[in-house]
Amino acid sequence: MDKLPIALWFATLDLVGIAVFSASGALAAAQKRQTLVTFTFFAVVTGVGGGTVRDLLIGAPVFWVQDQRVPFVCLSMALIVWFTPRRIWRENALDWFDAIGLAAYAVFGAAKSLAFGIQPLPAVMMGVITACVGGIIRDVLAGEPSILLRPEIYVTAAALASLSFVALTVLGVPSLTAAVIAAFAGFLLRGWAIVRGVGLPGYQR
Repeated sequence: MDKLPIALWFATLDLVGIAVFSASGALAAAQKRQTLVTFTFFAVVTGVGGGTVRDLLIGAPVFWVQDQRVPFVCLSMALIVWFTPRRIWRENALDWFDAIGLAAYAVFGAAKSLAFGIQPLPAVMMGVITACVGGIIRDVLAGEPSILLRPEIYVTAAALASLSFVALTVLGVPSLTAAVIAAFAGFLLRGWAIVRGVGLPGYQR
């Protein structure tokens, strides 16, 4: 498989992650019955937060400053949620949008880090940062307990997706195949946690 289709697949994965994270930010504003300005702010911050931190850490140009499609996607998702009747969205829609974005963005963050010459272990960590920071910022702005302070399987799912992609890539698995497997694994773990209400055990000592 030549490089152009792979590049297009990863660009699509990036935009999917941005779109669903932006939707989750707008849904958080919807749950708080906020204004359209808040909707758009939440959508943008959630959509680009993790990727911005990643790019600053790996020395890459900040992606959304270089590509106007990104803020366009964020603003579009904010408007879509704003104009959609609340009854359309399921009670746990925010969780599922977050799960999709988490898996996609963890893989993309790790892939971009490897492409910039970052070594495997830091690349895994960059994948986790890419996937989680936007949601953490969203929760803080919404006045909700940060996902880091809840026992939900969230960061763990991002770590599984990111680690799986990097490990498969190091083992020589084609990038696209590794991305699909890793993203599915992360989404599956997060989805299982949502459905079953499973969380990590807390410190007991």
